[in-house]
Amino acid sequence: MTEENNEQPVSELDPEQKKELKKTLLNSPEGKCLLFGAVTAFMYFLWLSVKMMLSPTAGQTFLGMTATQAIFGRAVSIAFGYSMGFGYGTVIAICMIVETIVVLIFYPLFVFSWRHLLVIKQLKILFDRIRESAEANKDIVLRYGIAGLFLFVWFPFWMTGPLVGSVIGFMMGLQTWLNLTVVLSGTYVAIIGWAIFLRQFHNQVSSYSSYALLVLLILVFVIILAGHLLHKMHHEDKNKE
Repeated sequence: MTEENNEQPVSELDPEQKKELKKTLLNSPEGKCLLFGAVTAFMYFLWLSVKMMLSPTAGQTFLGMTATQAIFGRAVSIAFGYSMGFGYGTVIAICMIVETIVVLIFYPLFVFSWRHLLVIKQLKILFDRIRESAEANKDIVLRYGIAGLFLFVWFPFWMTGPLVGSVIGFMMGLQTWLNLTVVLSGTYVAIIGWAIFLRQFHNQVSSYSSYALLVLLILVFVIILAGHLLHKMHHEDKNKE
């Protein structure tokens, strides 16, 4: 679907558009989802702030896990948590909360941008990439319906995360809460799977160093990212020819 040329930031909306946007935010499923995500994020970061005051070391580690997950993904975040001595329950809970916040905030923002109700220019490039990935994988997911969406989010492949999955669900026409239920369920199962697998792996390599698992996963991530970039560059050069 092509972008229209009349996109504008919320600060430039006329009074009628602002009124319509406010009504949508309050009444639409996506608006309620965004508000719930914002409240969840506020409560989470408030908890982090209190934790850092009461127990600076643990608080900084939780913040590190959050930042690591945002940059490198759930697997590296879990490995970081294990390297810092946390157990199953802690790493799973942190990863689930962070993934949930990301979906609850960015999914409705994507939908609002798609419908030209609220366009945030700083997020346009990110949303364009997510949309391209969703459109590239949509036909495969459609073939298996809701089960396909669940598996798409669960499988640890490139750009098969919950945010892309939720956009595919939107393109499939799923109702917001059904879409998010399927996507987050697949995400939680994937997190638990990673936590169990990496815990076993951590026990095997921790004899070398407590950070051995984390370093190994970062190296794997860098290799995958380099391969993805090289493939993209090769594809662009081929198109130019």
